[in-house]
Amino acid sequence: MTQIALPLAWPDEGGEGGFLVTASNAQAARTLEHWAGWPVMAALLIGPPRSGRSTLARVFAARSGGTVIDDAQRQDEAAIFHAWNRAQAERRPLVVVADAAPPAWAVALPDLRTRLAAGPLATIGPPDDALVSALLEQGFARARVDARPDLIAWLSARAERSHVSVMHVIDTLVAAALGGHRRLSIPMARETLGASATFIPDTPPS
Repeated sequence: MTQIALPLAWPDEGGEGGFLVTASNAQAARTLEHWAGWPVMAALLIGPPRSGRSTLARVFAARSGGTVIDDAQRQDEAAIFHAWNRAQAERRPLVVVADAAPPAWAVALPDLRTRLAAGPLATIGPPDDALVSALLEQGFARARVDARPDLIAWLSARAERSHVSVMHVIDTLVAAALGGHRRLSIPMARETLGASATFIPDTPPS
């Protein structure tokens, strides 16, 4: 697996692990890495659920001394507006984390929409093949469940390309392995995930 070197290394503390960088999220990581060159002292970071966007934002805050507003679409718009203005006045960078950018994020406050549009947009896309494999390896390692390379390759070829789906595969197999005191294997995974809506089963022989 080829991965882009991660300039914003998040220490593996508390079992959380790091933010894995591949082509699918490199633009977001680079945008936050180069915050000193932003046209304004605030950026919008968007990405799907469980994509590591909050982890990346924490990396940014730790390295830049900046601040983060997470799940911004659920926060008070006036508070975000004032935080944006404060970031400019103090020259302290701010990252606003959301599911999507306006207009998909229906921001009602016109002045906030204008300000969000003025800063850079950091986008995390759906996981690519390299990231799916890396997330599987990291997830099983974090749960202290042995997953051999042949199983990782088999799962990587079948898991749907979304962060939620990959995490569902990990959570389901970890629960089955630990709950049944079973070793992870391809037959065990086939049996456990066969009916899952987030997993592409083996193609039956013709």
